Amino acid sequence: MKVTRRREAMVQAVLSGMTEVTALCDHFGISEVTVRRDLRALADEGLILRTYGGAASVSTHAPEESLEQRSHSFQAEKDAIGQAAAAHVVEGDTLFLDGGTTTAALAKALFARQGIKVVTNNLLVVQTLAGSQVGVTLIGGDVRPSSMSTFGPIAQLGLSRFTFDKAFLGADGVVPGRGLCEATVEQAYLKECIIRQAATVYVLVTGDKLNRDSQQHWTPVEKAWTLITDAMPGHAGRHAFENLPGVRVESAPPITAQR
Repeated sequence: MKVTRRREAMVQAVLSGMTEVTALCDHFGISEVTVRRDLRALADEGLILRTYGGAASVSTHAPEESLEQRSHSFQAEKDAIGQAAAAHVVEGDTLFLDGGTTTAALAKALFARQGIKVVTNNLLVVQTLAGSQVGVTLIGGDVRPSSMSTFGPIAQLGLSRFTFDKAFLGADGVVPGRGLCEATVEQAYLKECIIRQAATVYVLVTGDKLNRDSQQHWTPVEKAWTLITDAMPGHAGRHAFENLPGVRVESAPPITAQR
């Protein structure tokens, strides 16, 4: 079995409760050294948690990161994802940009554009696009300080008054066959409302969020969608999405610094 497929199978084994190194050795017919190396690699990608003597699922609902933590993590990767996503935007588009720092990176990439309209619940997007030629509409509602985005019944009502050519969503995690995970049921349901109003859906996540189920509320994605991620082919977390029906996976190559 190839390394990528073995590691994908190992994630599923850990999720199903097979957490001891010895059990994994017997199940896969490989040495303890190889198992420990695989577990270390999977933990580095955020797919599992390493424990003494084995591993644990990341589904133990981790505390939500603060806005400051999010703003300083994986910024180069988020900027690359934002630029890759911006390549899908054409003049005349009406877009929805979801809450989060990755969609805020997309807003930066759209600053110089003209002839597009952005609807958003993301206050970071509004701040980024202020002074640009991009038309911006902010959906109202209750404000979540941890993401500087709006949610709740007022936001849901506002969304019902729009349709979008393209919606760009972030997430705390994305899992094949299950969808997008979020810290609150209100966030998860708002994403469902966004998807319902969009002709085309893009999910923008860094590689550490692939196969990550660190929160307990879910948004199913029940139409064709595109995953844009910095994870390159061969990344264990990406592999599970590559043959998933209705999903297109796109790489966001690193941005080359200009001299």
